[in-house]
Amino acid sequence: MAQDERAGGSPPARVGGSAEKGAATATGHGRASRLPSLTGLRFAAALLVFLNHVGLPFPHSRLLESDSAAMNLFDVTGNAGALGVTFFFVLSGFVLTWSARERDSAPRFWRRRIVKIYPNYAVTWLLAMVLFASAYTSTGTAVANLFAVHMWSTDFAVYSSVNQPSWSLGCEIFFYACFPLLHNLFQRIPTAHLKYWIASVTAGAMATPAVAYAWITDWPLFPGAALDAPVSSEQYWFANFFPATRILDFVLGMLVAHAVIRKRWFNIGMLWSGLLLAGSYVLCSYVPFLYSQRSITVIPMCLFIAAAAIADIQGKRSVFRNRVMIWLGEISFAFYLIHFIVLAYLRKEIDGFFSVPETVGLVTFALVVSVLASWAMYTLLERPITRRFSSPRSAVTVQKGELSTPVTKS
Repeated sequence: MAQDERAGGSPPARVGGSAEKGAATATGHGRASRLPSLTGLRFAAALLVFLNHVGLPFPHSRLLESDSAAMNLFDVTGNAGALGVTFFFVLSGFVLTWSARERDSAPRFWRRRIVKIYPNYAVTWLLAMVLFASAYTSTGTAVANLFAVHMWSTDFAVYSSVNQPSWSLGCEIFFYACFPLLHNLFQRIPTAHLKYWIASVTAGAMATPAVAYAWITDWPLFPGAALDAPVSSEQYWFANFFPATRILDFVLGMLVAHAVIRKRWFNIGMLWSGLLLAGSYVLCSYVPFLYSQRSITVIPMCLFIAAAAIADIQGKRSVFRNRVMIWLGEISFAFYLIHFIVLAYLRKEIDGFFSVPETVGLVTFALVVSVLASWAMYTLLERPITRRFSSPRSAVTVQKGELSTPVTKS
């Protein structure tokens, strides 16, 4: 998924006025810091989504022949995709706030975002339609998916259509539409009041499943819902897919970025926040389904993202800052969009189910193909289009083949 303006790209800026002059200059050396660990972490999050799709136990997607092995795998990976998406939504708000450009305009911001995400989105939509989705997708659903508005439907067959991860990009587009207004609003929050805003938005995100359970019918069940934990398509949509509720994750990322920028964030470090995040993931297996999708992990996720950013600012060690992880992070948006197509087409082309060693081999093959395809898409499509069209030609200066202005490169 696209984040940006760039995880560690241009320094944070304050567009417009502020209730506190000090908020604009509170970051000191942090304003000039890049955040490469957040780039590296993006591939780790995309890999969680990949593993979630690998572990789906449905007959049309599973590879393992043993029912017990398939369910054991799903027990481990069942909430991985939700964790990855929560990461991307919180990260998106964080890095867009961190790298907001001074005196930027909303149209320029929207242009950069659309140039960044839509070419990859359109190409993967076409691939999915050609390779498998056209066989069971109506014209209306396909068109809604192409224009990234399908997640506004409460119908599971619509909001999970064509290329399954695409719903989150539709949410991101909604977030981007709201960002300029939210950014100007949050700059005016007095620093002393930030903690109240963060607490309120966190409470709203965590309470969304309670609203879904209390106010939305739990029938008919969405495909794959367990009978002992009934969840309807509409409940699942409201708590997990509805852009107007998922924007709380994005807003939380924005507010946490402000707290880090203004040096009002209580940092527990990457080790402890990582352990807390891992523990919350385990806890997800023991709570009602909708709570497992974001409520349990959202606080540890904020702590972890902020800790990674602060580690980069302070020059501390980070396993996500090496060249390999940064490269994987750069191609992670393409990987996020293309991996499901690789898995779905592989399942379509091979018959039967497989032993554990055979399944490991097939999954490894799918992962390698997905990474190579993502690299090609990033190199041949995403990066050239972003560099060429992210800014109006009159505003771009080319030096040694690179843009001299900050480049959107999520």
